[in-house]
Amino acid sequence: MHDIATIRSQPEAFDAGLARRGAEPVSARILDLDSRRRAVLTQLQEAQNRRNAASKAIGQAMGKGDTEEADRLKAEVSDLKATTLPQLEEQARVIGGELDELLAGIPNIPAEDVPDGAGEDENVELSTWGEKRDFDFEPREHADIGPMLGLDFEIGADIAGARFTFLRGGMARLHRALGQFMLDRQTTENGYLECNPPLLVRDDAVFGTGQLPKFADDLFHTTDGRWLIPTAEVSLTNAVRGKIVEEQFLPLRMTALTQCFRSEAGAAGKDTRGFIRQHQFEKVELVSIVAPEDSEAEHERMTQCAEGVLQALGLPYRKMLLCTGDMGFGARKTYDLEVWLPGQGAYREISSCSNVGDFQARRMSARYRPESGDKKTEFVHTLNGSGLAVGRTLVAVLENYQNEDGSVDVPEALRPYMGGLTKLSPE
Repeated sequence: MHDIATIRSQPEAFDAGLARRGAEPVSARILDLDSRRRAVLTQLQEAQNRRNAASKAIGQAMGKGDTEEADRLKAEVSDLKATTLPQLEEQARVIGGELDELLAGIPNIPAEDVPDGAGEDENVELSTWGEKRDFDFEPREHADIGPMLGLDFEIGADIAGARFTFLRGGMARLHRALGQFMLDRQTTENGYLECNPPLLVRDDAVFGTGQLPKFADDLFHTTDGRWLIPTAEVSLTNAVRGKIVEEQFLPLRMTALTQCFRSEAGAAGKDTRGFIRQHQFEKVELVSIVAPEDSEAEHERMTQCAEGVLQALGLPYRKMLLCTGDMGFGARKTYDLEVWLPGQGAYREISSCSNVGDFQARRMSARYRPESGDKKTEFVHTLNGSGLAVGRTLVAVLENYQNEDGSVDVPEALRPYMGGLTKLSPE
């Protein structure tokens, strides 16, 4: 959500920011609705003042014995209550609703240092880490390695349909080990507070983080009106919805290992083979709630926390700065970490870390009180990132640690979580 006061004072700059994202200018429409709403609210306040004044005057007229004036005032108050005030309240409600709906559908304004671009081809590579393994055989994709190790796509599809997978044996254990390793690292080394949040949330939660109303088709909706979370970002960020946090308690850093659910409505035909894009998957999510002046530094820190997992696992990757046309709806700046998959011969996204600024906080009414005590409350800044997506990390381990005989070595960092097991061998 956007600050209407900023749009009033800088409409051209607001439209210019939207233009960088390929969006049409809307400031004129916003300001027209805002002007109309404020005019109606002024009339409403004047009518309420007149009602109060007339009600008081009735008693004064009665005290003077002026029944004619008292009756006239009573009729005026009755008309104000029955007709004028309800009409003005309804006008304010309708115009305000139209304004709120318009604002809710507008993406965040990109930060100044975000490169302009129409899509992923114009993202900027900032750095690379790790040496790509030199195989003495032709590396295979995980979808070819996995089935003999317990990554069963057929049973998953039989049970639940496309984009579901059944894991068993050592593969299920490796998947669990990855999630536990990531969670332990983020909590013990990086200072995130472990949480176990709800997987089902209400409308206002997914509105607060920006999935509603624009991206409802990407979510799973239950028959009782709840939503399955697409990421723990929704539950974790909404922990401060409607709250005022004392500045001394900032930053708040939270993490959770949860199931995530996405309909992939916009991904028809993409990654239909393998474990890359699933309807149900696990992810370790990172969320930070900070004061505005700290959000840029926190963004760098969060990204480094995600990078540390890849480095500990020995997985080569590159860090990308997303261009304006490839960023998510709520982000003002995003770094993607893309892991190297030798079987595919390509880098694939494994983590996305975004600084959202006050965009979500305004939708959630999440504020903090500065320590000085003489300032008004201000909106917090929120950040979110993957630390990491468990399934995609499993894919990266399979492809980078594969052997010619179909076995897969277990990365050293995961062996304590695997009971000392050093290798997965074909069933």
